Amino acid sequence: MNKQPIVTVEELSSEEADWLYRELVRYNRSRLRRSDHSTLTVSLRDDKHKLIGGLVGEAYWEWLYVGTLWVGENWRGQGYGAKLLAAAEAEARARSCRHAYLDTFSFQNLKFYQNRGYVIFGELENFPPGQIRYFLRKEL
Repeated sequence: MNKQPIVTVEELSSEEADWLYRELVRYNRSRLRRSDHSTLTVSLRDDKHKLIGGLVGEAYWEWLYVGTLWVGENWRGQGYGAKLLAAAEAEARARSCRHAYLDTFSFQNLKFYQNRGYVIFGELENFPPGQIRYFLRKEL
């Protein structure tokens, strides 16, 4: 006979955390007609091939999710962020994505995304305290 499970607050090993994630993905895939999840990355490198910026996202269910977009401080203001985002959107379209979404904070550059067609569909006030977390989307 199995004992009643116990709920505890504890730090999981990376293997345990990975297992939880894999189980969630497995469950989600079992409930959908198709699984077309793929990582989408775009890099920005200097003339010595050193990584100085990039974008990491995911393409799935006809959506592009932009998880990380970063350009090194010495390279900002030169249009590289816009080029990274445009390249990711073009690749997402090639992968049959029709929409894109992301989130950003009020202390980051909200206008950067709005100037590229992203619109706010949600926000969390005081996340972090005194700031706003914005959720944006765009039709590709």
